Amino acid sequence: MASCDSDMISAQEESLRLDNQVCFPLYSAANAVIRTYRPLLDAIDLTYSQYLVMMVLWESDGISVKDIGARLHLDSGTLTPLLKRLETKGFVSRGRSEQDERVRVLKLTDAGVELKSTALSVPQAMKCKIELELEELILLKKLCEKVIATLD
Repeated sequence: MASCDSDMISAQEESLRLDNQVCFPLYSAANAVIRTYRPLLDAIDLTYSQYLVMMVLWESDGISVKDIGARLHLDSGTLTPLLKRLETKGFVSRGRSEQDERVRVLKLTDAGVELKSTALSVPQAMKCKIELELEELILLKKLCEKVIATLD
């Protein structure tokens, strides 16, 4: 019986080895990607989180703050200061929905619209830096989406 117990303890200890974790390479890869984005986004005066918000707005100008938060998986405590900084930079304006005054919406300013043309180079620059084949990038994206859907 002692052998079974030591085998079980050994297996449990193995489960705590850093090299056996899925979460650590995900965490490290996310950090590496964000670090790689930094100089590209510094050139257009955006942080990574602000870049994500701007991408949502370039797709759906006038979207509600609540919908932006849902799309980016961010709570209002994280989103509100981020949106205020984008407004201070002159890229967005915050207002009320014409349909429902209780709903806060975000609209691109002229500077925010113009920023899109400058940001067009960012995705290609990142693709070149990551050095994965298109099929690998698509698979990686699908696997990440599956993890998010499973854990949300």
